[in-house]
Amino acid sequence: MNNEITLVKTLKNIFFFSIICLFLAGCNGKFPGADARKVSADPKERVKKNLEEGRGFTLNKTFNELKGGSGTFDFASSNELWRASLDVIDFIPLASVNYSGGIIITDWYSDENNPGESIKISIRFLTNEIRSDALEIKIFNRICRDNLINCKISSTDKILVKEIKKEILKKAAIYEKQKKDKNFKPYKNQGLGIE
Repeated sequence: MNNEITLVKTLKNIFFFSIICLFLAGCNGKFPGADARKVSADPKERVKKNLEEGRGFTLNKTFNELKGGSGTFDFASSNELWRASLDVIDFIPLASVNYSGGIIITDWYSDENNPGESIKISIRFLTNEIRSDALEIKIFNRICRDNLINCKISSTDKILVKEIKKEILKKAAIYEKQKKDKNFKPYKNQGLGIE
């Protein structure tokens, strides 16, 4: 019995050793970037080459856009639904915005006259086409007593959802028409830097 166990262990070891040998023989010692003659010793040149070959990313364009420069992230101007949605709900502070995930969530918003009641809007983009089923809008109503204690949250009526969706679609259609019009140029206020 012990001889059989020893034989099985030995066969397993031989099998694994042969697999490792085959793997290493297949590599033939040629790992990417292993040849020092083909790779520069200067790290700046390596970074430049990697960026040119698409192996890396840079944050310079993102920071330039935040400072007011021109970046390559032009999704707000190219997606009419997204732009229109942000314009319609611009009076409410945003809690979360994820363009790649296709969702906008506002923070709780209350009117000065009624601080105990507030609303929160969630807009999910189902498609980029301008049509009525492209958006899923949810509006939540929060009624609180005693300074945000004993709050009750409920989904609001469909009338407000329909009105917001209607306004977004109307504004998106206008943006789409303007985009197709070759002579349209958006107003730029040169003095204040506001677009």
